Order: sequence, then C-alpha cells, then structure tokens
Amino acid sequence: MRFCWGQYALWAVIAVLGIMSMQSGCGARGDLYLPQDSQQQQSR
Repeated sequence: MRFCWGQYALWAVIAVLGIMSMQSGCGARGDLYLPQDSQQQQSR
C-alpha cells in the first residue's frame, strides 16, 4: 500500500497537536485537587 503526502501531513498535524496539548499543562499553577470548604473543615 502506498501512502500519499496528504496522509503524512495528517499524521504530522495530529502528532503536533497532541504534543502541544500535552505541553499546555506544563507550568500550570494552582492546586491539583479541589480544596475543601473552610466551613466544613472547621466543623470537624
């Protein structure tokens, strides 16, 4: 089976978008969990 240049371009675009979406989370700040409400913590 012979591949055309369009298939290579499609796979390249998919790879680039996948890598960019994985790297978009790098450097994100903030908590990695949902913090509990302060009222719930004080009542315990």
